[in-house]
Amino acid sequence: MAQRVRGVVAPGRNEPVRVETIIIPDPGPGEAVVKVQACGVCHTDLHYKQGGINDEFPFLLGHEAAGIVESVGDGVTEVAPGDFVVLNWRAVCGQCRACLRGRPWYCFNTHNAKQKMTLEDGTELSPALGIGAFADKTLVAAGQCTKVDPAAKPEVAGLLGCGVMAGIGAAINTGGVTRGDSVAVIGCGGVGGASIMGARLAGARRIIAVDIDQRKLDKALELGATHTVNSKETDAVEAIRELTGGFGADVVVEAVGRPETYEQAFYARDLAGTVVLVGVPTPEMRLELPLLEVFGRGGALKSSWYGDCLPSRDFPMLIDLYLQGRLDLGAFVTETIGIDGIEAAFAKMHHGDVLRSVVIL
Repeated sequence: MAQRVRGVVAPGRNEPVRVETIIIPDPGPGEAVVKVQACGVCHTDLHYKQGGINDEFPFLLGHEAAGIVESVGDGVTEVAPGDFVVLNWRAVCGQCRACLRGRPWYCFNTHNAKQKMTLEDGTELSPALGIGAFADKTLVAAGQCTKVDPAAKPEVAGLLGCGVMAGIGAAINTGGVTRGDSVAVIGCGGVGGASIMGARLAGARRIIAVDIDQRKLDKALELGATHTVNSKETDAVEAIRELTGGFGADVVVEAVGRPETYEQAFYARDLAGTVVLVGVPTPEMRLELPLLEVFGRGGALKSSWYGDCLPSRDFPMLIDLYLQGRLDLGAFVTETIGIDGIEAAFAKMHHGDVLRSVVIL
């Protein structure tokens, strides 16, 4: 039967979030109910609250989560009650043209639970990224549950559900960073920091962190950067070129999502180098580049969707590396908070005071 649990709801554009009682239906075919153990506070949740994603209020916020499968609906075979899972927002369909071409990380028909979670008065909720995990329990498509080793701490494992996976994947999956490469990362928040960690994991020889906040640059060194550039004090493009023999970096990851920083990334790469856009721009942003420069510099200009990850492949592998002590995912957890601390966490995130606040449920 349906369950009543706590959930964090954004009632309207820029209105304070509220902890409400929400109704979780029993899982239908292809669905699962997950008892959430931990959920990171991500910029995307703030974008939902601000109306920057769409206006389908009220939203049930939270998406970067880990927990235990409580129950499953008919036809579910990939997970079972009791499994420890990381939730993902790209449940691949296996049938679309991308999946059939062997590129499921580009799946064009990802899916969510068909049933709706609601408020007590029956108002339907829009779950953030189809997940809605700032809640004691949530209803998702079973394909959004990725089983991982239960030895991992939930507050760490859940980070793979969005920001950390986006950053690591931007460097390794999209950028193709490999041993000996030079890499520059512009924007060293949670996603940029994860890109630095991914570049280090892939064997990059030189990793240049670029930001205007010295606190983030200091943290970037802990995450694996070999050099830092404070672009508030010096020209980022010139500094990156100087650190790479005058040529520019093999791969530049832009983790801000602004035209001016993308232009820096474009000019800071070597000939035939790669730019990876993983920062999320807003709809009104425009970019102007000389077309001759696009042609003449060669290489690749790429966008990274969710780190071009395949959750079933990447999540268990990264958790294994974490458990082996080879990937310090815990370095991203700045603080753990309760379900009533999300407004304060949004303020800290906005001011650059944290890499990740994580809600413990």
